[in-house]
Amino acid sequence: MSGRAEPYRADLLAGRHVLVTGGGTGLGAAMAGRFAGLGAAVTVCGRRRAPLEETVERVRADGGRIEGVPCDIQRRPRVDAMLDEAESRQGPVTDLVNNAAGNFLSLSDELDPRGFEAVLSINLVGSFHCTQACGRRWIERGTGGAVLAIATTYTDTGSPFVMPSAASKAGIVAMLRSLAVEWGPHGIRLNAISPGPIPTKGAWDRLMPDGDLEEAFRAKVPLGRFATREELGDLAVFLLSDAAASVTGQVVELDGGARLAGFGSFRTLMDVPREELSRSFESLRPRRRGPPPTDERS
Repeated sequence: MSGRAEPYRADLLAGRHVLVTGGGTGLGAAMAGRFAGLGAAVTVCGRRRAPLEETVERVRADGGRIEGVPCDIQRRPRVDAMLDEAESRQGPVTDLVNNAAGNFLSLSDELDPRGFEAVLSINLVGSFHCTQACGRRWIERGTGGAVLAIATTYTDTGSPFVMPSAASKAGIVAMLRSLAVEWGPHGIRLNAISPGPIPTKGAWDRLMPDGDLEEAFRAKVPLGRFATREELGDLAVFLLSDAAASVTGQVVELDGGARLAGFGSFRTLMDVPREELSRSFESLRPRRRGPPPTDERS
């Protein structure tokens, strides 16, 4: 963030190789750039090649070490192949950031079952594939490692209109807490960040379709503003770094106190007439075949 002092030394992540899923755009790209700026080698993966190439070009222009490897994390053989390629280019992966995710607004009774399955497949199944694939390598090598998941502030409470996301993110948190105990003896740490709304291109437009909704969310934040991508990056750096060497199985909220104030979900939309919501959600859906819109960051 402009105008602030750099909180970390320039070589804090030197010697690390961080894999960021969904790293082509948005929060994933922002975190990837932050890691590279502090000395880490970074690999970004995602389903679309073009955004990965743009992120790689931008980070390299700033002097960072980064590679992009296309991958659909829903397919385990592709995850294993992506890891093989990433490690052949930049050495063993030491840290994993499970950032890739899918989400969209929908009345749950109008939800296409394929949409529910797609969100769980990207969020939960994809995170499992990447986490287990990295964990196996770290255990076999005896090196330890760190996993960071991007969860959500409605993980514990659930949320209307984004039920598949809430269900999948709750599963991710249960997975990381289970593995924090099971894999702790191997020196593997697993934590999560639960951000509130953070403006990003693409996902923001789908989940905050108009200014009134955005302002309604902001008005409920005790600190009076949304968190930024820079703040997310700084928190991610801390949780991956040796400064957090004893932190595992934890979920850290980055929402300006919104959940504590009773506002960590899309409950504000309960006041909107059902027919209006249905029309609004329908207008946000893409007019093409394939999975529902995502905030996969790639």
